[in-house]
Amino acid sequence: MWDSTMFLSTLTPKFYVALTGTSSLISGLILIFEWWYFRKYGTSFIEQVSLNHISPWISGVDNSENGNGSSNSSTSNGSQGNVPECKVWRNPLNLFRGAEYQRFYWATNKEPLTYYDMNLSAQDHQTFFTCEADAGRSEYEIMQTAWRERNPILRIKAAHSALENNTECASAYILLAEEEATTIVESEKILKQALKIAELNYKKSQVVQHQGVLMEAQHRRDTNVLIYIKRRLAMCARKLGKMKDAVKMFRDLTKEVPPIMNVLNVHENLIESLLQMQAYADVQAVLAKYDDISLPKSAAICYTAALLKARQVADKFSPDVATKRGLNSAEMAAVEAIHRAVEFNPHVPKYLLEMKPLILPPEHILKRGDSEAIAYSFFHLAHWKAVEGALNLLHCTWEGTFRMLPYPLERGHLFYPYPTCTECADRELLPAFHEVSVYPKKELPFFIIFTAGLCSFTALLALLTHQYPEPMGVVARAVLNSISLPVYFVYDKIECLLPSNILLQLSRI
Repeated sequence: MWDSTMFLSTLTPKFYVALTGTSSLISGLILIFEWWYFRKYGTSFIEQVSLNHISPWISGVDNSENGNGSSNSSTSNGSQGNVPECKVWRNPLNLFRGAEYQRFYWATNKEPLTYYDMNLSAQDHQTFFTCEADAGRSEYEIMQTAWRERNPILRIKAAHSALENNTECASAYILLAEEEATTIVESEKILKQALKIAELNYKKSQVVQHQGVLMEAQHRRDTNVLIYIKRRLAMCARKLGKMKDAVKMFRDLTKEVPPIMNVLNVHENLIESLLQMQAYADVQAVLAKYDDISLPKSAAICYTAALLKARQVADKFSPDVATKRGLNSAEMAAVEAIHRAVEFNPHVPKYLLEMKPLILPPEHILKRGDSEAIAYSFFHLAHWKAVEGALNLLHCTWEGTFRMLPYPLERGHLFYPYPTCTECADRELLPAFHEVSVYPKKELPFFIIFTAGLCSFTALLALLTHQYPEPMGVVARAVLNSISLPVYFVYDKIECLLPSNILLQLSRI
């Protein structure tokens, strides 16, 4: 029999130092490689080799075709293009400053809008409601200054001053309806007065629009003013419960084609109003027109599509039953629609499931960002609650999306890669008292954590062995002796049961 005691007694402390140092170095190299592979491909190398190569070999299943298919899919999706820059959009469902934002300030003494957000609105108003033809016209020059004014009291005072110079200054009425009116009823009254003036100005400029560049710019400005007033009147009707009037006005606006329509996204107002009426067939018709691959997506488009799919199965959906029998085709379509929506904007579910408190939406949003999630959830939470079981289905499925998404963020699956700049832009758009939601990070794979622990443990052993060679040698011999005891015990039992000549032949082999 091999004498392990004599072998262990011949080992010097230098051997233990070399052994633990080499083990630490090897585990450190494995950790560095695992971390590099995870950062580049989003998965553990050891885990991937185990699942794709070792497991099929042990089970006898050839998984090469599936592996190639997924690789090609990720390659094609990963090459969808460069990550687009963060573009700020006007919130289609933005509130009225005086009637809604100001009332919030009175109740909480917290500013609901940031200066950055309001400054973007001022730039929009200058672009839409002013033009080169306004030079020399005192009322419009006053309004140019009013849009840039930071103090709301001075803005309102400037609008009244413009109306004193010219009672047909429609943009002054817009400012008063947005900021001076403290109720939606007052805002609607002022906007109706502005609408008459805007229609008159539009007809006048339409006649002379081809008489020069200035006249064309003036007509474009009058068109912008008219469309903006109609949209805000439709929003007033929506807030006052006059749903049929609101839907009709929004439908009429969607038929308009001026450039301002590309900014307003009126179809999202129409979708929200139709959902309030529970006219789901009409919502589906609108989605069929706007949920096109060539058009820019939004949370309203993606999550409304998911809501309509969930509506067909949510009332009878049970996670326990679905786990046992699997998902049918309708349930699979609903789950895939939720996964698509969550990939587009991962911040929405926490607001819909009321895991995070809502605040008043900003006047501008960042698509796929926290600001868009707030703007969508603020109005659409009620529509999800109106569909029985929809929130339960969302709760059961949305977290699973992150296990399916390509990682890191520089890769995309159904959409272009998630922009890394959204967090900074959202912090500018959202008030300081709100905790900005960030993109959920994937957890580190087990093998990276295991390798890091192994590397740290072996490095600690190497350090202790180098500093205290004699005591560590004693500990190492004790550990090796304790490990070898079960082996010796089994060997002795086998030696007692089997003839000695068989063991002798086995030892020779």
